[in-house]
Amino acid sequence: MVRPAPELQPLIGYTFQDQKLLQSALTHSSAKKKNNYERLEFLGDRVLGLIIAELLYQRFPEEPEGDLARRQASLVQGETVARISTGIALADFMILSDAERGSGGMENDNILSDVYEALLGAMYLDGGLEPCRKLISEQWADVLDLMIRPPMHPKTEVQEWAQGRGLPLPLYEIIEQSGPDHAPSFKIGLSVQGFKPVQAKGRSRQDAEKEAARKFIAMYIRKEP
Repeated sequence: MVRPAPELQPLIGYTFQDQKLLQSALTHSSAKKKNNYERLEFLGDRVLGLIIAELLYQRFPEEPEGDLARRQASLVQGETVARISTGIALADFMILSDAERGSGGMENDNILSDVYEALLGAMYLDGGLEPCRKLISEQWADVLDLMIRPPMHPKTEVQEWAQGRGLPLPLYEIIEQSGPDHAPSFKIGLSVQGFKPVQAKGRSRQDAEKEAARKFIAMYIRKEP
């Protein structure tokens, strides 16, 4: 059962002046409502990127732009944002169609991250940047503390590893695509010359490619002395 939207406000430490903004931020397009989260997600994505960049700029004053960019890319990726959203039980408040809910929409990282960003967009329109900054600073504190070194995207790590050995660029190919349009599934194959290919699945092509890169790293790169 979907929890009433106002009950989310104590969990984010902010009370909306315009409750319709909050309702829209929690509404998926599958619900066929007049207002859904898509436009707010577009805005919230930029708000999140700005505030994370600001936090990184302040916390790592000696780092060059490239290292800061890698940190930011890791922090704003859908998987991380979805994990952060569980801290406020966001899935309990999302308004989805029965079909979307039945296909696992409440556990879908893409939807969870989109709704979180839409929530930030709604907060920004309702109260400006400061409540967004406060929420993000609190929720990302532990992640920032654990991030000792700038992370590298798995695909980038595989590519640089291959290039360092004079090998051709890694090749990612779609092996299989299944499922309905609103909940697709992709199987991706990753090939690197001289190594046995690996396969992985994901709810988007990007997620599947990333998972395949992770598998390749675990099988071949981390095993090296």
